[in-house]
Amino acid sequence: MNYWWRRLALSLGAVFALVVVYAWLYQLGMAAFEGETKTFAQALQIVIESLTTAGFGGDAGWDSTAMNLFVVGMNLTGVLLVFLALPLLVVPLFQQALQDRPPESTDLTDHVVICGYSPRSDVLADELEAANVPYVFVDDDPELVVDLSNDGTEAIYGELDQEETLRAANAGEARSLVTDVDDETNAVVILTAREFSSDLTIVSVVEDEDVASYHRYAGADETVRPRRVLGQSLATKATTTLSAELRDTIELSEDLEVTELLVQDDSDLVGRTVAESGIRDRMGITVIGAWFNGEFVPVPGPDHRIDGNTILLVAGRRDDLTELKARAVSTLEHRPENVIVGGYGVVGRTAVETLAGNGVSTTVVDLADEPGVDVVGSITDEDVFETAGADEARSVLLTVNDDATTIYATLVLKQVAPDIEIIARANETENIPKLYRAGAEYVLSLSTVTGRMLASVLIEDEEILTPETQFELVRTTAPQIAGKSLGEVDLRARTGCTVVAVERDGELLTDLGPEFVVNADDALIVAGDDDAINRFVALAV
Repeated sequence: MNYWWRRLALSLGAVFALVVVYAWLYQLGMAAFEGETKTFAQALQIVIESLTTAGFGGDAGWDSTAMNLFVVGMNLTGVLLVFLALPLLVVPLFQQALQDRPPESTDLTDHVVICGYSPRSDVLADELEAANVPYVFVDDDPELVVDLSNDGTEAIYGELDQEETLRAANAGEARSLVTDVDDETNAVVILTAREFSSDLTIVSVVEDEDVASYHRYAGADETVRPRRVLGQSLATKATTTLSAELRDTIELSEDLEVTELLVQDDSDLVGRTVAESGIRDRMGITVIGAWFNGEFVPVPGPDHRIDGNTILLVAGRRDDLTELKARAVSTLEHRPENVIVGGYGVVGRTAVETLAGNGVSTTVVDLADEPGVDVVGSITDEDVFETAGADEARSVLLTVNDDATTIYATLVLKQVAPDIEIIARANETENIPKLYRAGAEYVLSLSTVTGRMLASVLIEDEEILTPETQFELVRTTAPQIAGKSLGEVDLRARTGCTVVAVERDGELLTDLGPEFVVNADDALIVAGDDDAINRFVALAV
């Protein structure tokens, strides 16, 4: 709107200057051609009457040709100004006034107030929608709020640190408030929200681990640290691919564990379908699904052949999974256990600490020359990776806070060291397929980790067991399918999920055939990708 006020002020200034010049010329013309002396005020009156086509009063009728032509020119100027003002000023100003104004309040109750919107908020929104939990975004960008509202997302405009904004968001009737902006802004929002209501449950997303205690002191009930969890997960994924030892599993019972296995090039699984590999029939392992170049397939069929980019999501006994892990690793000569870490922010630092704790050496690459950085330079520079020893490293972790840079670095790495294993961080889930197409072997997004961690805190009766993996494993009740058999519901076909186990009366049941009937009090442990889990929650919870 400031642009239009400036434009209007400049236009009015130009018209004023034109009127003054015309009045001065009229005064001179009347003295020279008509022999009459006019004051500047009288000349000004005549000019305004001429430009506005309101008439000329006592000065109508001039004897000289020069003055008549001059008055004709003023008349034409007035008409031209009217025609110019309509399209250039008046119409745009009316359009601006009629444009959608951002909503500034909501009538929602028992909802989640989310302070600050970013692309990583979409995962949380999807989780809340699947669980039928209402929510409203609060942001101080009016254009963003208008866009969200036009897309059907509940959002309101307001200053995040103002009590009036929280009142407009109906925070007094909300079930909880989430603040996910930056550490300093989050602290101010927490203080404001706590002053507004002592009963409101406040959850804060923390970037720097050191400030978590400050947020709790300010009044946050829960703090989540997705960047640290993401760094640990990426590092753990690197350590699990360095050997045939089974390290990264979710233990559900003594006889049942769930894990995802990255199939490496030259593994004896490559080139086979799941059926041909004997994973199900010979090894007794349940294949929940698989990622083929970033696309999750819940029931891999004969058209899906395992390759060096395939990630298998499997469940079974630990001994059987250990055997499968040994088959998934490369049969070629083992490469040095050194990992290059590109980016030394919160995620990168955490990854380095995790790798060091597992006895894995690292070479850190970052733009900043600071303690802990081994090679200073851009991760998109071939020479930098060569200096870091990419041709001899086992894996590289790309942890920078920019998806475009990560994608480009992946392309560069595939030229510098085609055989190196690339484990990458993404900020937005929509960029995950691009990273797989660029050549990454494993990708996990900050949006996924953040959304799952928040959803696990905010949604009752739903526990997300794996916020830090590419797949999602949840423990939840399923009242909408109580009294029905698994075969009757056909969850795999309808949602893409697999019921891995059921907790009933303190016992974990794992032998689940199509005839298994779900009871109202059962807690189902369900696995799949995020979209599949959301479909399951919407169907069964």
